[in-house]
Amino acid sequence: MTDAAPKKRLILPREIRLIVSLGSLIFVFEYLVLPQLGPARHSLPLLGSVNPWLVVVAVLLEIGAILAYVELTRTVLYPYAPSRYNTLRVDMAGFAISHVVPGGTAPAGALAYRIFNELGVPKETNAFGLAAQGSGSAVILNIIFWIALVISIPLNGFNPLYGFAALAGVFLLLAFFGTILLITRGQRRADAWIRAIARRVPSVKPDAVSALLGKVAGRITLLITNRRTLWWAFTWATLNWLLDATCLWVFLWSFGSVVSPIDLLVAYGLANVLAAIPITPAGLGVVETVLITSLVGFGVPHSQAILAVLAYRLVNFWLPIPLGGAFYASLQWRRPGETRPAKGIAPDPSLDA
Repeated sequence: MTDAAPKKRLILPREIRLIVSLGSLIFVFEYLVLPQLGPARHSLPLLGSVNPWLVVVAVLLEIGAILAYVELTRTVLYPYAPSRYNTLRVDMAGFAISHVVPGGTAPAGALAYRIFNELGVPKETNAFGLAAQGSGSAVILNIIFWIALVISIPLNGFNPLYGFAALAGVFLLLAFFGTILLITRGQRRADAWIRAIARRVPSVKPDAVSALLGKVAGRITLLITNRRTLWWAFTWATLNWLLDATCLWVFLWSFGSVVSPIDLLVAYGLANVLAAIPITPAGLGVVETVLITSLVGFGVPHSQAILAVLAYRLVNFWLPIPLGGAFYASLQWRRPGETRPAKGIAPDPSLDA
């Protein structure tokens, strides 16, 4: 008699194990340990007075924010964008990674780059699109924050923290537009610099890097000259931030606090600008602290601010982790036909010239 063949064990991908283990640990700490400390514990009785219909509206707004981000991704990847469903799966997988790893934007971007390549997006379109998506979205956030600050400071006074966040935004904008100007207008100088750097890096071919720079410059020029695409990218990025901020506003309302939209945008913009510092995953702890402190400063009762912010972060931060893990698993086991570019999207011959 022969021994029975050993059963194959299901081995989860490394990214899934990382999402599950770290996500579970952080969730337990924030929602089971922190509420036992300080005023958070005394806010729990207010849960009985929450308006469930407003909670549903807040969740729908957050779903709308995610869908707006998906449309932003498809816009910057034009004309090679995958289907909405595939783009949603990649974006959600990226959210899951970035929400459990400090400085998770980099591994999330690498994951999205790899999967979009497998889905048929050319490398230069992929590289530029993801960079433009992240940087452009941050630029829109800073613009929203500055506009809210300009309106709020005469009404509520100046806080030194506002100046720090605004200054950080200035450096971001200078870096963003300076890079675009260097690549599009100073391409020869940029090419010389990049070639000099590439020669010092082992296994890197200066000619290949130079060719990629030329194609990225072509993508930037195409986006700038295509006003319709640029407008839609601006629109979807703005909707993503505003829908997410409105989700927080509705959660505050559901707990009985109605705050001025300008005050909310100042608190929201300040929290998210400071969250860009890669200390914790997606600003975990930073966002909660800044939001609660700022909202209390704008007159929201402390107990209501705590519960509203924790409820908002449950939807904004925690919901994408298990959903993103599931979407990533579905991408790992997708059908072979899904690795082809989306139907009906013709490549732009000018990019391959």
